[in-house]
Amino acid sequence: MDRVTNPPEYRQHRFTLPPGATEILLVRHGESAPAREDRPFPLVDGQGDPPLAEFGEQQALQVADRLAHEEFDGIYVTSLRRTHQTAAPLAARLGITPVVEPGLREIMLGEWEGGLFRIRVAERDPIAIRMYETERWDAIPGAESTEAFEARIREPIERLAAKHVDRRIVVFTHGGVIGQIVAMATGSRPFAFVDADNASITQLVVWGERWLIRRFNDTAHLDPRFTMRSEPLE
Repeated sequence: MDRVTNPPEYRQHRFTLPPGATEILLVRHGESAPAREDRPFPLVDGQGDPPLAEFGEQQALQVADRLAHEEFDGIYVTSLRRTHQTAAPLAARLGITPVVEPGLREIMLGEWEGGLFRIRVAERDPIAIRMYETERWDAIPGAESTEAFEARIREPIERLAAKHVDRRIVVFTHGGVIGQIVAMATGSRPFAFVDADNASITQLVVWGERWLIRRFNDTAHLDPRFTMRSEPLE
């Protein structure tokens, strides 16, 4: 009699990093200082450079609580201080010195730098309306084009992915950058993902020429019901 064998079974498995891939956690900086028309933000290389607001400093601690038990091959920040300040608690907990990656700084907003962008959007300026309708930053006079922004971002992402193969890194960056990366990975409309919350986490996996989005705008660590600690780090 022939032996009866069970047919092979194929389970559904949780995602694991494919060999040769790099996992990049994109953390948007915490809430920055409020914009005021009579007190523009200082500029760094032509871009507004506000510090974190007090609430943003608390968000930075919550990010550290969320990520301190994970392993990272590196921490990266941009040339703007709000990313440095957001990364600082996690960097201190892990004993990792953040590295500046200027190419992942925020979109250049031309004549609306220094906080004016936030003001004009809140006031529903006609140029702001046209920007959202056309989904182009360069509706603002002097602002960076979508094409230039995409090229600027692609280079450091590909370089960092190549440097940290089979590893995980965390990049503290900006809402516009995160939105553009997710749009590039998914082929979405340019502004479909521009509203990542302050101190949110987005998970990007770079696997050769493939960019995979595993999470977008994860804010579980900011929910008061799940906050592990509220006192500052020593």
